[in-house]
Amino acid sequence: MGVFDQAKDKAQQLIGEAKEKVGQKTDNEDLEASGQKDQTVGEVKETGHDLRDKAAGAVQDTKDKFSGN
Repeated sequence: MGVFDQAKDKAQQLIGEAKEKVGQKTDNEDLEASGQKDQTVGEVKETGHDLRDKAAGAVQDTKDKFSGN
């Protein structure tokens, strides 16, 4: 995963966490739910990037085995 993608995913999670906490403190259920959603979306994106990178690494390893590297 690129550093930029990783930073964006983490930022989305942190923003979501902050929104959730503010929502809890102010009894704003909509803001709290929005924060939870942002955290989940950030985590899903991060997991997706990780899986994509692992798959790309596995493909490269397979290519290397067949090419004799």
